[in-house]
Amino acid sequence: MIPHPLGSRSRAEVHAIAIPCAEEIARLACTASNEDAAQRTASNAKLTVPRARRVEAPRGLEAVNAYCQERKWSDGLPLIPPTEERVERMLRNTSRSRDEKIGVIAPSFGVATIERIAINAVLAGCVPDHLPVLIAAVQAVTAPEFNLQSIQTSTHPAAVWMILNGPVAARLGVNATFNCLGQGYSANATLGRALRLIMQNIGGAFPGDMDRSTHGQPGKYSFCCAENEAASPWPPLHVERGFSAEQSTVTVVGAAGTLNLNPHPKDADEMVRAIGSSMAYGTSNDYRLVGAPWIILGPESADFFREDKWTKEKLKRGLWEASKMQGREMTLMDLERTRQGRASELGEIDADTWLPVSARPEEIGILVAGGPGSHHCVYVPSFGDTRAVTREIL
Repeated sequence: MIPHPLGSRSRAEVHAIAIPCAEEIARLACTASNEDAAQRTASNAKLTVPRARRVEAPRGLEAVNAYCQERKWSDGLPLIPPTEERVERMLRNTSRSRDEKIGVIAPSFGVATIERIAINAVLAGCVPDHLPVLIAAVQAVTAPEFNLQSIQTSTHPAAVWMILNGPVAARLGVNATFNCLGQGYSANATLGRALRLIMQNIGGAFPGDMDRSTHGQPGKYSFCCAENEAASPWPPLHVERGFSAEQSTVTVVGAAGTLNLNPHPKDADEMVRAIGSSMAYGTSNDYRLVGAPWIILGPESADFFREDKWTKEKLKRGLWEASKMQGREMTLMDLERTRQGRASELGEIDADTWLPVSARPEEIGILVAGGPGSHHCVYVPSFGDTRAVTREIL
């Protein structure tokens, strides 16, 4: 375990921390048992992953929840005990082998098999129809460009936001309209929660251990919605990302949080200027690390762009220009880190340089979701060093 944080420490302090860490790594490498070595070799060779083991838990829902909490299998909310019967019922909704390896979950690099995904789905309160969504979501978060390792271990409050598109969203009752990011819909709540439990219980990211988030955010409990495709003036998100309208998909986003935007503009140009200025703030990871943030437009705001015949490409370009921020808005240290990190992209950077929030306008995500209501929009800044990933739900 490497003591955190490191970003605010001097070079000498980091050196002092590194020495005992290196010695501990060497000690562990030299004292690993033959069994440990065999397990690593088997994992690297992609051999059969051990089945989940049975445990005898105490009787009673309260006792089971206390048992899970003690073992760090819980997110703090009441859980559904994953009995053999419940897990088997969940597994009946897939033709895939229970032992099939879907991905390796950082930071502890636990293997996510179909069975282990199903167990966490039961814990979260999911129904069997949810299992294919979670399998696709695990495939998405383990893609290299999503950078789950950093998202899981950062001091940043990053959460994983799941977006569902296609026929599956309506079939499962995933909310895409009023309060789509809030409470009230079982599918939204349990799907988002199940992915969090998978990342915690298989990936080892328990708060205070490998999950080093300073404050976290409510989205780390559950963060899931569907796109309001019927209210959008543009092709659905999954079609924009290369899938057909008939396919069902899940998209995962490394999200730093949400910010309500409530402009009352006279036209689309003024709307873009207002949203763009709200995206720019000096403490944002996106400007320093080259982000990929998102805007959620309510149906009323989407109609604004429909009436003015704006394409999504034009909107992204407009937001990209309107959200540029001068380097002077950053602290001196952050400006220096930006200078080092974005020099190859932007050239010489100083306090007068106008910094774009992303490398290209296309990397700003646009989603239409929510119910009507006085031009409400949501800004979702990204973790910075992450890119959204979409996978088909099979």
